[in-house]
Amino acid sequence: MGSDIDGDLIGAEYKGYIFRITGGNDKQGFTMKQGILVNGRVRILMRGRVTTYRPRRDGERKRKSVRGCICGPDLAAISLKILQKGEKEIEGLTDSPRPRRLGPKRANNIRKAFMLKKKYDVRKYVVKRELKKGDKTFYKSPKIQRLITEKRLRRKRVDKRTKIENWKASKDAHGAYEKLLSKYLKEKKAAYKKDHAPAKAAAPAKVAAPVKAAAPAKAAAPA
Repeated sequence: MGSDIDGDLIGAEYKGYIFRITGGNDKQGFTMKQGILVNGRVRILMRGRVTTYRPRRDGERKRKSVRGCICGPDLAAISLKILQKGEKEIEGLTDSPRPRRLGPKRANNIRKAFMLKKKYDVRKYVVKRELKKGDKTFYKSPKIQRLITEKRLRRKRVDKRTKIENWKASKDAHGAYEKLLSKYLKEKKAAYKKDHAPAKAAAPAKVAAPVKAAAPAKAAAPA
């Protein structure tokens, strides 16, 4: 699987073609699985979402039979992909043109398909399908993905402005909270100091000093 082969190996009518092997199955219907380097059928234990196995519950494992990815004579069918067209047409495959039923859906892919510049409106170049119901005709077009419109740009500007305003409001609220918390802690600390301050000892009462008596007056000497 995955190998490129020349069309001459299949037949002369495929001269000039280059094919790529994409898969196949054996005579019993077991499909080829990429990565199993065996030229035959093997039973492998599968888990998780892989090719040829879909678990029905979480953690489920199951052993299943698969065909290896190496081609051999036991294969009943091989799937091929055309990489290069040869000289002759293949009936039912390359002899009739097959236009695309659906056009591109992503905005950049529409610009690439019609070679548009960014200033052009891609909504005018969407591929529409014509539907007829009775005598009425309807046109159906896909929803353009990743389309940048004026409404989208305005919404982005509003979202950006809202984020900045919310950030400023949050910053102001945080500053106010820090101030309030600092004030509360200071008041709490002052109240704690006031409640747990040691009591001051009472000062001793002052005793009044004794008053000295006045000395008696001396008698006058006789003449």
